[in-house]
Amino acid sequence: MAVEGLIGKKLGMVQLVADDGRVTGCTVVELGPCAITQIKTETRDGYQAVQLGFERTAEWKLTKAERGHSGSNGPLRYLAEFPTEPGNYEELKVGQTFTVSDLFNVGDRVDVAATSKGKGFTGVVKRYGFRGGPKTHGQSDRYRAPGSIGAGTTPGRVYKGTKMAGHQGARRCSVLNLEVIRINPARGLIFVNGSVPGPPNQIVTVRHTRHGSAGRA
Repeated sequence: MAVEGLIGKKLGMVQLVADDGRVTGCTVVELGPCAITQIKTETRDGYQAVQLGFERTAEWKLTKAERGHSGSNGPLRYLAEFPTEPGNYEELKVGQTFTVSDLFNVGDRVDVAATSKGKGFTGVVKRYGFRGGPKTHGQSDRYRAPGSIGAGTTPGRVYKGTKMAGHQGARRCSVLNLEVIRINPARGLIFVNGSVPGPPNQIVTVRHTRHGSAGRA
């Protein structure tokens, strides 16, 4: 396949009821249409990939360079790259458009990547699930504290990577090996089982899963 994935927007979650009565929680993603804005080759760029653009926007929201890069596709707000297999450049050209029905079918396995919800600065109880300190014997102010974070004399410092309070969420993450439950080509929608990162209207990339991938990354 010439293109491995598409750019889309997470719309939310719904429940789908199968014929046998089983209920499946699914995430609805609006995928494409995505236009090719650039084809990268081993000779010129050092690697092989295709760059796609998604969601037309007002010209004043983009710089002159960004408008020129979009070309005849119009001002495109979001860009993403997807690797391509060798020998597929003959069938690809700048301006070519792909929709959800061109790449995906019901039953396919996909990987979805996006930016997770930002939780701000959180303590160790919320961030890592610490149980907290005792509630008696004068420990009224230590219930949500982390406790000891290291020894004194040896090593006399806090080890790198120690679980402590800090910023949570708002990072790039992926959910792997999700199943495509339903596709609505007329509206460009794809339904995948389970949840994907980010709030509604979050920009996501959906690509065919790689062999052997499962779970979260």
